Amino acid sequence: MSVFKVASRYAKSLIDLSKENNNLDQVKADMEGVVSVIKGSTELQAVLNNPIIKTDRKTAILKSLFNDKVKPEILAFFQIMARKGRAELIYATAQEFIREYNEVKGIVKAEVISAAPLSEANLQALSQTIGQQINADVKLTNKVDASLIGGFIVKVGDRQLDESIQGKLNKLERHFAVQGI
Repeated sequence: MSVFKVASRYAKSLIDLSKENNNLDQVKADMEGVVSVIKGSTELQAVLNNPIIKTDRKTAILKSLFNDKVKPEILAFFQIMARKGRAELIYATAQEFIREYNEVKGIVKAEVISAAPLSEANLQALSQTIGQQINADVKLTNKVDASLIGGFIVKVGDRQLDESIQGKLNKLERHFAVQGI
């Protein structure tokens, strides 16, 4: 079974447990912290991924890192994963939990790439417009790419809207190439 499928199943279990305990939002905030900690430590990633390191050592490391920083059920969940030989999936499970949480809450992540940074007001207006179009709560991030010259590119899921000057020049170039001009 693929890593994604297994991580998705663990994340789904944790989502269900969080709903049952009525603390889904708190668990999501804790999982964002877990992702941040694991992503920021290549040593921790190496320990969790190393099959030679004993399970009790991994559970002790997890407890020392996350005790009093995450809800007790999350720590217990991670320790169960480690005891089952699935410690290497903790990071993927935390990421998948956040993705599934966003899906449950109707939150869609989108990215706008622009030639210059957009103001907070522009980001909010664009986020609201996209949200109305796709009927979802949109969390919009801004990335700057000076090669666009002007305009912007919006990416939502697997869809992309290219309203950049560079994109329009490329379309014009392709049109002329097809016409033989």
